[in-house]
Amino acid sequence: MKNNILLWGALAAAAFLLAWLLTAALRRYALAHRVIDMPNERSSHTIPTPRGGGVAIVASFLLLLPVLALLGWMNEPTAWGIGGAGLGVAVLGFLDDHGHIAARWRLLGHFAASAWVLFWLGGLPALPAFGYQWNIGLLGYVAAALYLVWLLNLYNFMDGIDGIASIEAIFVALGGASFYIMAGNDGLAAAPLILACAVGGFLFWNFPPAKIFMGDAGSGFLGIVLGALALQAAWVAPELFWAWLILLGVFIVDASLTLFRRLLRGEKVYEAHRTHAYQWAARRFGRHLPVTLGVAGLNVCWLYPVAWCVATGRLDGGVGIVLAYLPLVLLALKFQGGQAESAAA
Repeated sequence: MKNNILLWGALAAAAFLLAWLLTAALRRYALAHRVIDMPNERSSHTIPTPRGGGVAIVASFLLLLPVLALLGWMNEPTAWGIGGAGLGVAVLGFLDDHGHIAARWRLLGHFAASAWVLFWLGGLPALPAFGYQWNIGLLGYVAAALYLVWLLNLYNFMDGIDGIASIEAIFVALGGASFYIMAGNDGLAAAPLILACAVGGFLFWNFPPAKIFMGDAGSGFLGIVLGALALQAAWVAPELFWAWLILLGVFIVDASLTLFRRLLRGEKVYEAHRTHAYQWAARRFGRHLPVTLGVAGLNVCWLYPVAWCVATGRLDGGVGIVLAYLPLVLLALKFQGGQAESAAA
């Protein structure tokens, strides 16, 4: 354990420092080449801000991924699955950040990346929930692909105010790592810890008021990597999958509720908007910081304890999801999640 801690410390410091330096360089590049996110009627920001800083997270994590495999802290198939899918989604997002890729081609790329992950990880294992063991066989591949595609897209949708996507990723990754450590699987904790530190280096520049935005390359990458790490956890101990989904609760609930309400109104869900609960909340408070910190507080004070109960076998995974998500649904409705802007005018 002592040797693990020393190696963790070295790798964590490397991930943080590398992401910090790369983000600074990317910010200078974006300013020099006018890669700027200009405010418009669908934006939650009011100041032109450089974008594309999430590439620093991608590069920092992927450069250290082979080291984790060499140390035996991630098996080679998982490293190939997460690394390949993460890189593919990041490249697709980078191209979209610097131009425009039609929604259908982005979606095709997302499904291809998800299929790549599932090929290397072996799909979705049987999962316990509500007192039963759910083993849906080949349908598990379909369900897992839809889950990964939705998670990487919702992460993009939820990256709309300063620091929120970074704070969420750090919390989820550290929470997942803590469950491995408590279970004695110290080596498996390394990947989420390194990811958290890479995001931390970027967050230095992204904390409200943000000096640079993450961009589609970073948000999509985080979505699929966190989703893949949750699938990896499911193969280690099935209840951990539910624990990871609970940790992701704020993003899953807000994005899913908003999508559902927009679908009911017949809106084009792939078009940009600002009707998520967190966006309404940011406008109500007049700034981003209270909302970002509020999400952090919800994560630590509510979602982590419920996830811990599920991860340690004290609570059924299905029951834990319902218990964790129900207050989040009510909170999202309170903050008008998915409500049309015209209805609130």
